Amino acid sequence: MSRADETRVADTGVAKTADTGVAKAAHTGAPAGRAANQPRPSPLWALALFRSELTITLRRWRTLALLGVLALIPILIGIAVKIETSDGGSFGGGRGGEGQGPAFFPQITNNGIFLVFASLAATLPVFLPMVIGVIAGDAIAGEAGSGTLRYLLVAPAGRTRLLLAKFTTTMAFCLIATLVVALSSLVTGALLFPLGDVTLISGITVSFEEALLRALGVAALVALSLVGIATVGLFISTLTNSGIAAMATTVGLVVTTQILDTIPQLHAIHPYLFPHYWLSFADLLREPVYWDELVKNLGLQGLYVAVFGSAAWARFTAKDITA
Repeated sequence: MSRADETRVADTGVAKTADTGVAKAAHTGAPAGRAANQPRPSPLWALALFRSELTITLRRWRTLALLGVLALIPILIGIAVKIETSDGGSFGGGRGGEGQGPAFFPQITNNGIFLVFASLAATLPVFLPMVIGVIAGDAIAGEAGSGTLRYLLVAPAGRTRLLLAKFTTTMAFCLIATLVVALSSLVTGALLFPLGDVTLISGITVSFEEALLRALGVAALVALSLVGIATVGLFISTLTNSGIAAMATTVGLVVTTQILDTIPQLHAIHPYLFPHYWLSFADLLREPVYWDELVKNLGLQGLYVAVFGSAAWARFTAKDITA
């Protein structure tokens, strides 16, 4: 067990009772993960478990490296746009479809806040879901592989509370990862390009303050767009004791689904694939806002959370914990 894992186990109050709790449960027939006659934890303890899980996740070098890569991408995009437009020309000759991905890039030179939208559009299809897939895939399987899972399941934790803590930690990381990209983009855009009133996709000009609020809304929508793959990754993590296998499977699923979403012959299944409506956040940059695809995206992500969250709970609560 690593020093970080020892700290987390100690913080959750199970380090001293881990082995004795497992033994008592075995001899008394008590449910797995709860020793006999153990008092139920208070809701504040569950909050402490979530705080401990989130802290440990953010302290890992792997997590910091992934967040560092996400923060670096907007900087590289900003520098690339600055270099290409240094002669007074426009980025890519002004090409790109309206409101989707590359369409934001020509606007960056006019207003640095568009670097936020361009970076989110660039990282959402691959980089952000891959990072989320690594964290979600390792949530349960990584604990089993390192031998710390059985310690965390000893009273007063319990399987449902631990799974809920893992789920909320993964959801929180979706928001953190998205905000890292957005904040890095905003700082880079402010340093390299002018800021001011923003002309939306629909041609309406709004103040910079309103544009910032819309940028915050876009970041929130992007984070919510990732909860589907995050829940799928958590479910996959309950199926194996190998963190690497769970991470690879989740990331592979992201890539496979993205490919399927680009094949015209499979258009019938496209609306049910979790990445299908990801770039709909561009509709928040219209006046009035187009809500149709935004609502469909949120509904689809909620469906994935309900289905795969329930599957993860059913699997984890019945799983034979040997590590």
